[in-house]
Amino acid sequence: MINIKVLGTGCPKCRRVEQHAVAALETLAEGNPSLEATIQHVTDLTEIMEYPIATTPALVINERVACSGRVPREEEIVTWLKEVEEGRART
Repeated sequence: MINIKVLGTGCPKCRRVEQHAVAALETLAEGNPSLEATIQHVTDLTEIMEYPIATTPALVINERVACSGRVPREEEIVTWLKEVEEGRART
């Protein structure tokens, strides 16, 4: 199971990060139909401050900050998600 969190108050950049994450999951699911994942958009500032980030938007994958302060490309997110899946396969 992959857990993705988008951290941000809902600005246009935060929404783009979420859109890119959804698209990345769809791309990854094409090759792995049994992929299980959740996406949560965290807008509560108290919750956001629990993560080691200086600026939003931020993307957290399985409780590890993958990116903050910018909108990552869909391809970047696909790469990060593949790394998570490959890490699971090795353990």
